[in-house]
Amino acid sequence: MEDSGHSAAPLGALDGDERARLGARAAEAARRLAGQDVVAVALTWVDVSGITRTKTVPVARLEHAAAWGVGMSPVFDVFLLDDSIVSGRHIGGPTGDLRLHPDLDRLVPLAALPGWAHAPASRYAQDGSVHPLDTRALLRRETERLAEDGWGVRTAFEIEWAVSESHGDGFSPASHGPAYGMTRISELSGYLRDLLKALDATGVRVDQLHPEYAAGQYEVSVAAEDPVGAADTAVLVRETIRAVSMGHGLIASFSPKVDAEAVGNGAHVHLSLWRRDGGEDPAAAGNAMAGGAGPYGLTPAGEAFGAGILRRLPALLAVGAPSVASYLRLVPSHWAGAFACWGLENREAALRLVAGAEGERAEAANLEVKCFDGAANPYLALAALLAAGRDGLSSGARLPEPVDADPASLSEEERDERGVAALPSSLGEAVAAFEADGVLRAALGEEVADTVATVRRGEIALLDGATPRQIAAATRWRH
Repeated sequence: MEDSGHSAAPLGALDGDERARLGARAAEAARRLAGQDVVAVALTWVDVSGITRTKTVPVARLEHAAAWGVGMSPVFDVFLLDDSIVSGRHIGGPTGDLRLHPDLDRLVPLAALPGWAHAPASRYAQDGSVHPLDTRALLRRETERLAEDGWGVRTAFEIEWAVSESHGDGFSPASHGPAYGMTRISELSGYLRDLLKALDATGVRVDQLHPEYAAGQYEVSVAAEDPVGAADTAVLVRETIRAVSMGHGLIASFSPKVDAEAVGNGAHVHLSLWRRDGGEDPAAAGNAMAGGAGPYGLTPAGEAFGAGILRRLPALLAVGAPSVASYLRLVPSHWAGAFACWGLENREAALRLVAGAEGERAEAANLEVKCFDGAANPYLALAALLAAGRDGLSSGARLPEPVDADPASLSEEERDERGVAALPSSLGEAVAAFEADGVLRAALGEEVADTVATVRRGEIALLDGATPRQIAAATRWRH
């Protein structure tokens, strides 16, 4: 996977010199934006429920926002998908405050919302320290932990969405042609053209766009980046899709299950592990997912990284498939990856090795996590994946035998013999696995781990007893 070139700047405590530097940079950026007729900047972060929240500032206040932040209650970390509030051991209630600081490296005018710009926000406490529930900082920390051992990760999200003609509670697909059919492009060619133009104008490098399986469903794939950049881009792409859709009188949903009877939306994650240098052996630098003597060309490090992710998938679902609706999507024989196994180009395996075409595998080979969906906070999801992969590296983990068939087609005895287990079939099962996983809890920190479990249990209680149709309806327009 080719790296798009974005990089994440260090994130530490804010002192007077750093505030002055940020303010000066923002003042220059504000002058540039004003010259482009931008009047406001949306500062966004993603909460534990996977919903993008925002506060906005006029361009004239960008300098102050960069230096001193914008106030926001910490309680948003325990908002549920319906905006009701639960309370955890570390967060909840009306008291307290934190500060949102725009990342000026990712500040960009929004082509789909003329007059507006976007910047992902990092969250700080009032004393200038990084807020413990800032998942963007958490992802940066996990990236730095790998870098300390000489490793980097290139990653990207595939983003699936369904587009509806209806602005009511129901879903009315805006295109009806065959799955993956050119008819679907023709039906919405102007909409898709404007989307590609808007993404290009915001600096997003699109690799491909195509119709997906369900009526009204599409997918866009973007270039790989460093982990923080990839999560930032995932948010930017989704909000661009949302805005372009509205401009065409349509409404987009990234929910894992828009229609209880239809195929759901995934948010597959692609990752490749790269050695920054070869140490005493310069030839050892490069993509650990190719050129090795392991299965299908994996190097020992690439295998260990993938094995670390595979063995923690049940717990990882609490952050990657974090909604009750996620488990309406995560069913066998729907290319959702419902079994904890891996395989070469196996779209029914939760972990798919994408080898790439011969001749470009040194760049293209990567692992695809298929069981994650669009209800996930992309920063939190990637942080957890990196932590799992890092644990695999440190322990020299090995992958089991690959699976070259739909696991659902194997008998229960065959699956047992091959060590293939079904992933959790409910959010409650995933939360139980997450709470029992000491590696993930230690990597994410107690504040984050407790808040994740609290919010997940809150959604379980919120939708307790609901039918699949009621669950889909409650979730449809929230992500």
